Amino acid sequence: MYLILIFVLTFAFISLSNAQKPFEIDLGKHEFESRCTNCHGRTGKGDGWLADFLLVRPTDLTTLARRNGGILPTDRLYQSISGDSVPIHGPSDMPAWGKTYRREAPEVYFGGPYYPDIYAQGRILLLIDYISRIQVR
Repeated sequence: MYLILIFVLTFAFISLSNAQKPFEIDLGKHEFESRCTNCHGRTGKGDGWLADFLLVRPTDLTTLARRNGGILPTDRLYQSISGDSVPIHGPSDMPAWGKTYRREAPEVYFGGPYYPDIYAQGRILLLIDYISRIQVR
């Protein structure tokens, strides 16, 4: 009887201690790691493994705000990530993730109703949120 009680109390204690640690997913960081680290590196400094193979070195994303008077240029960042802006100085090495996201939307919604533009906007905003959090002050 005491052995069963000890087992039940031990199991309850372990369950409660695990319940105190909620599982959190940082969607912006996950998006950054899956889309951006090859060129911009894990820390966003432009030192990803593909950086040396590109004609133009990837931007150090951690200093965007500092180089813009302390304000993150979210509009320019959004346009750059989405690929919706018209390049003034020729083509960009930066992938147009907006087009990729819109193309992926049907796979995510499994044939249900979806809005590819809204889906793409959400993914881009997740990236911008994460980039804002890695700014060097």
